[in-house]
Amino acid sequence: MAPTWLDQLERNLEDRLNAFLQANPDQDRLLRQQHLQDRQRDLNRRRDQMQSQAKDLRRQLLSLAEQVQAWGERSRKAHAAGEKELAARAERHVQTLMEQGRDLWSELETLGRDFQGLDRQISELRQQASSQSKGRSLDEDWALFEARQELEELRRRQGLD
Repeated sequence: MAPTWLDQLERNLEDRLNAFLQANPDQDRLLRQQHLQDRQRDLNRRRDQMQSQAKDLRRQLLSLAEQVQAWGERSRKAHAAGEKELAARAERHVQTLMEQGRDLWSELETLGRDFQGLDRQISELRQQASSQSKGRSLDEDWALFEARQELEELRRRQGLD
């Protein structure tokens, strides 16, 4: 399939942006920093949503635990009163509630693993951002190193050392 005019336009704009960024390393660094900040903000927003979801799941689990306890007591009362059918229905309801609890617990565990992964990503981004904000790029440090080497060589040749 031949590229459309939109594909060509997109490629052309991308090439121009890359050329501009190569010619302007400070802008490239700023763009990368902005990208890191945006990504970190998105991850923090997801983290807050996950915390809220976990809080809701814990609240649901506590409610289910109370219901299991109450229906368990009702089942025992019905059984003690000789109401076998009512006791059996209450026990089935307890089993259904417990299954719901296991499902919620599993969901909470999965959310916890996802949360740890998200925290790891946030930590890595912070490290990346701090290493970029310390100043010069590798290219800039290398150019400075080479300039110092050339200066040392000139001094040696001039006998200034």
